Amino acid sequence: MSGATLRLLPPELLSRLKTLELRSRRVVDGVLTGLHRSPLHGASVEFSEHAQYSPGDEIRHIDWRVFGRSDRAMVRRYEHETNLQVLVVLDVSSSMAYQSPAAPLSKWAFGARLAAALGYLVLRQQDAVGLLLTRDGGGRSAPSDTYLPPRARSSHLESLCELLEKHPPSERRATSLLGALSTLNERLGRRGLVFVVSDFFEDETRPDEPPAWFRVAAELERQGHHLGLLQVLDPWEVEFPFTDMTVFESLESGERSTLDPRLVRSSYLDALRSFTRGLRVHAARSGLDFRAFDTRSPVDAALAAFLTGNRASREAPEPFEGAP
Repeated sequence: MSGATLRLLPPELLSRLKTLELRSRRVVDGVLTGLHRSPLHGASVEFSEHAQYSPGDEIRHIDWRVFGRSDRAMVRRYEHETNLQVLVVLDVSSSMAYQSPAAPLSKWAFGARLAAALGYLVLRQQDAVGLLLTRDGGGRSAPSDTYLPPRARSSHLESLCELLEKHPPSERRATSLLGALSTLNERLGRRGLVFVVSDFFEDETRPDEPPAWFRVAAELERQGHHLGLLQVLDPWEVEFPFTDMTVFESLESGERSTLDPRLVRSSYLDALRSFTRGLRVHAARSGLDFRAFDTRSPVDAALAAFLTGNRASREAPEPFEGAP
């Protein structure tokens, strides 16, 4: 393994990941590998269903026995198992660089390990995984140096980890989830799984109305992709433990405010609860998976909780029960 792979996936983490498995809960496109169902139909695999003959269907697929019994032209359709195509979208905006003294990792470092762990699981199953990093501004195309197309070869994990380490968050950098998600149809080509790892701290934070990037995500879900949203938060963002006069600085704009935390703590926590609850509600309505974690959670435990649907990891609660 390369140095980047070992740093993101140390041996103790890899040993714990070996007990996990990633399976698609949706029908996906691809070719036979024995793990996932495909909507494609052929003549050499398991029979699926009959369908009414339509002009353009191959005559050789007509079931003549059914035709003889019912005088209806029906074609035999088949389904086969398929390899999974997965894309991980990682937010590299400046806010992801935040790391409080209570956290073992920054939000970006935690997200990068999540991305690398997903890559490891996918490739171990001989499926294809790719990586897309958010870019500056709202453009609809991602530069080639921040995008790694899905591949299924084992050496691809090293390329993925090297790309992650090459593009950490930079100072005063606001990136666009909207721009990144808007490129996915042209990049994926066929249906698959998309994991979006971010704090989701963008300009639009109204809980009653989904932000623009979310509307794109919901449209991708309707088109047959399946999206998982993994919100990464620092424990101090969740708990707001400040007690003395504090200078708060935006990592993206550089704007500073000196505040008495005791006066704003209640309104801040209410706003954060409302923001995360809004994402959770919008995701449920659109069929997307959503989980919020703080960075004290072991990466494998967070990933296991997301994939299995249990709440055993240190998920940022709803509401934030750990915050008095």
